[in-house]
Amino acid sequence: MCCAAKGRAMKKCHKCGQAWVSEKKQPAVKEYCENCSAYLHCCLNCRFYEPKLHNQCAIPTTDWVGDKAGANFCDEYDFRDEDAQSRDGGASASARNLLDSMFGEGEVKTDSDRLDAFKKLMGD
Repeated sequence: MCCAAKGRAMKKCHKCGQAWVSEKKQPAVKEYCENCSAYLHCCLNCRFYEPKLHNQCAIPTTDWVGDKAGANFCDEYDFRDEDAQSRDGGASASARNLLDSMFGEGEVKTDSDRLDAFKKLMGD
């Protein structure tokens, strides 16, 4: 189960990044990563996991899960794929870099430099 599947999105362990490859669509409830032994059927690997939302899930009707890294029986679980993570990660990294350029640690910025960086961040 450690090799990449052809023509399929890459599904990876939330803890170590090891690829999960199987003929199944989803891991079994108690299935774990062969590399680090983390549970695969857990909130941290689900595409609906969103720490900023109620219940930390994009589906508002799900039950609260206390251990987000632990195995669970959620019927809404859908293993997140690498493509979705990388699309989001690129936008987040870009925004973070712009904010760092505006408020970067250790750098002395003039008010003019901060204003220019703010305008760039806002698309002006």
